[in-house]
Order: sequence, then structure tokens, then C-alpha cells
Amino acid sequence: MPDPFAQFRTWFAEAERAEPNDPNAMALATASPEGRPSVRMVLLKEWDARGFVFYTNTESRKGGELNANPHAALLFHWKSLRRQVRIEGAVERVSDAEADVYYASRARLSRIGAWASEQSRPLPGRGALLKRVAKYEATYLGDQIPRPPFWTGFRVVPARLEFWQDMPFRLHDRTVFARAGEGWDVVKLYP
Repeated sequence: MPDPFAQFRTWFAEAERAEPNDPNAMALATASPEGRPSVRMVLLKEWDARGFVFYTNTESRKGGELNANPHAALLFHWKSLRRQVRIEGAVERVSDAEADVYYASRARLSRIGAWASEQSRPLPGRGALLKRVAKYEATYLGDQIPRPPFWTGFRVVPARLEFWQDMPFRLHDRTVFARAGEGWDVVKLYP
């Protein structure tokens, strides 16, 4: 049976060896309820056959868009390998237990930053952010910093994955896996 996750595993492992910076960087495209698109870079933190997970502030622009329109697209572009993977699908929140485990693995200052940053909202100046960081450093003196209620993970559950490989003379290789029940339909696309 065709398995896009086996293909992704192989390509991602090669990217981890070849890419000089952040092989887990991916463009995340969301849309407002009115269909206005927005794209930004985020980091893939987990993935398996259920989908591809990243973490964020749910009160950020992307969090609001995902709550209102729970569909997204991802793009991995590994320039050094001349490859990209496009993923499209529905979005769901990870469980609180999953979010807690990942949050606890983050550096202390990253956990403080999750509390301090009013992500995507206007910032009057860097000093305001640093003041909020100091406030939460004083609030949470030890290493036990609870996960903010507005910070969690989202999983993109793929309905479609496209693997693109650069080829000479722009005769690229494109393979699409489209969800079909419990399995996948596989088609090649013209470049």
C-alpha cells in the first residue's frame, strides 16, 4: 500500500543531514473566515501518521485563523536537496497532555516568553516586551512554569501531500498522495 509518511520520513532524514539551518522549518498557510490567506514560517515539532504538529499562541493571528477556519497548508522547501513537500488538510488541536509534554521540554526562557508575548498584537517598543519577560521571570522563579492556557499545538491532518523533486530542464518529478478512505491514491503530475 502506498505510504506518504515513509516517503516523508526518508526525505526529512536527508534534510536533517543536509540542510544547514532548521530542516524542520515549514511555511504555514492559513485563511480567515472570509478566505483571506496568510503565510508564515513555523517549526515542525512532531509528526507521525496522524499529522504534522507545531505550537503557538492561540490568541495570535494564526491561532485565531485556525480556530475560525480549521484548514491549513504546509510547505517544506529544502533548497540544498532541491526538494519540497506540500501538505494540505484539516487542523485539530493536540491534546493537553501532548502540549504539556512539549512545553515542559522547552528552555526556561522560551516558556517565560510564551507567557510574556502577546503574539501578533501591537508592541509599543522592545522595552515593553522585556518588562513582561521580567514580570514572568519574577512570577515563576523555579523551573516549574505552567503552560499558559492560550498556548498549545495544532496538528495538520493531511488530506493531500505532494512530493516535488527538481529535475534537469525543469522536467520536475511531482507525486501526489490524496487521502482515499483508509488509504491513499497516488498520481503523478506534469511539472
